Amino acid sequence: MRCSPPHLPCTSLVVLFLSVATVCLAADPYVFFDWTVSYLTASPLGTRQQVIGINGQFPGPILNVTTNWNVVVNVKNNLDEPLLLTWNGIQHRKNSWQDGVLGTNCPIPSGWNWTYEFQVKDQIGSFFYFPSTNFQRAAGGYGGIIINNRDIIPVPFLLPDGDVTLFISDWFTKSHKKLRKDVETKIDFGAPDGILMNGFGPFPYSSELASGGFPYGTINVEPGRTYRFRVHNSGIATTLNFRIQNHNLLLVETEGSYTVQQNYTNMDIHVGQSFSFLVTMDQSGSNDYYIVASTRFTKSSSSPKATGVAILHYSSSQGPASGPLPDPPIESDTSFSMNQARSIRLNVSAGAARPNPQGSFKYGEITVTDVYVIVNRPPEKIDGRLRATLNGISYLPPSTPLKLAQQYNISGVYKLDFPKRPMNRHPKVDTSVMNGTYKGFMEIIFQNSDTTVKSYHLDGYAFFVVGMDFGLWTENSRSLYNKGDGVARSTTQVFPGAWTAILVYLDNAGMWNLRIDNLASWYLGQEVYLNVVNPEIDTSENSIPENTIYCGRLSPLQRDQSQRVNFSGSPRSIFATSRGILLALFAILIISLAR
Repeated sequence: MRCSPPHLPCTSLVVLFLSVATVCLAADPYVFFDWTVSYLTASPLGTRQQVIGINGQFPGPILNVTTNWNVVVNVKNNLDEPLLLTWNGIQHRKNSWQDGVLGTNCPIPSGWNWTYEFQVKDQIGSFFYFPSTNFQRAAGGYGGIIINNRDIIPVPFLLPDGDVTLFISDWFTKSHKKLRKDVETKIDFGAPDGILMNGFGPFPYSSELASGGFPYGTINVEPGRTYRFRVHNSGIATTLNFRIQNHNLLLVETEGSYTVQQNYTNMDIHVGQSFSFLVTMDQSGSNDYYIVASTRFTKSSSSPKATGVAILHYSSSQGPASGPLPDPPIESDTSFSMNQARSIRLNVSAGAARPNPQGSFKYGEITVTDVYVIVNRPPEKIDGRLRATLNGISYLPPSTPLKLAQQYNISGVYKLDFPKRPMNRHPKVDTSVMNGTYKGFMEIIFQNSDTTVKSYHLDGYAFFVVGMDFGLWTENSRSLYNKGDGVARSTTQVFPGAWTAILVYLDNAGMWNLRIDNLASWYLGQEVYLNVVNPEIDTSENSIPENTIYCGRLSPLQRDQSQRVNFSGSPRSIFATSRGILLALFAILIISLAR
């Protein structure tokens, strides 16, 4: 045997291999995904309609990664309109370029592809992605994100026997384009036509449904085992109550935070929210059980399709699920839902992405530097068009994304003048941006002056939910704040005629979207961007990506799509980790030694 090349001794090759292996083991792995977004035909409620799928799947594939991995997702847009995907709850440390919203990215034109690249830095938990423009979320296009703990960081519960991602969503048989038109012309699209669970309609638990013959979802389990259910409300308008017949839901995590572990018989999950429950298969298993998601705080449709029902199937089952569906909370009882939300607390003794030897982040002891009271109001006509406002301003997305305008010092695209409190003036349409202080500590109070529950979401951050109550927020309301173990998350509900307060540490430089996640409200202008700039260290943010798409006033900079560098390959066939690199190097070594 001899080594190749001839001038390199075998011992040197081995030393080289070990040296590279050491470097590889120290690096954060890369994982590559190749996704095609296109229309599919489905009949989730018995009526054939167009939905948005990814790689032929509805819902789309699960992005399953581990803390600190680098994620590369090449997205091909096969829709007939521009597309952006946003990563709900992923913090994109120092990298708002990858956020996938109109304030930071030009949309991907039809027929084009664009490659997202970001690191899930210091994160764990359950999240999901979805299309952020053109009302497309109403047609699907969503999928799960799982960020696992690194092996060296223990999970604060026994590892479950299985992992289940479950999407619950309100659903309409109208196309997303028709719904978009309805919203623009003040046609209330009303109660949903049905509730889907992982893209399926309801199990035929009633005689009316039995005649439909459309498919329903089934989750297969083994008796005595415990499963982690990651449940996401990926709908567009409706709070849903989730429950499993005869089974408890042990809450363990929500949107990247481990929680105090408490059992619930049901959970209200608001638009855009994600929860992890441990569910133990502790029943006899002689029959199946209902998994249910039903509407809350809305005029329920008379159709039984308006309740989503899937089946929990024990391997030992001898018969179908039976009996009435498990009862939901009283429909009009918002106090129940608020008290349930207040009961969700942060597990301050558990490490998440990092060890936690010193206990919780003591947010209650930090001096607040900025206070915003943000009031949302019902839609109204402004300059002849239906709009919705935050603090009297309806956000107008400019043709040039804010982040690009900032990068190229283009004036007149936006103003750093979003008011800290509602102004005594007529509502207006404007591109007004919040000015955040880097490493400041911001208090934001959301006051809901509308008649429906709203979900607020902040990209780029997890914030502490410190208080909520009915009525108007005042300075005295701070006496109600939880300053010790308020849960940290990225989406919070605000009940009608009520307020919710959050605290957020602004350590992530970038241009970040703050929005109402209820799709009609978002589409009509209830969003704003939070500008966080590090005035001292220019390298605190990632530089502009080489594959940036240019639009608006920067359109002349756009290269032809054929000149762009793109990745391709399946998530399995292209998977670069330390182990993968080592195996490749080892294979090269063996081949060389064998020559």
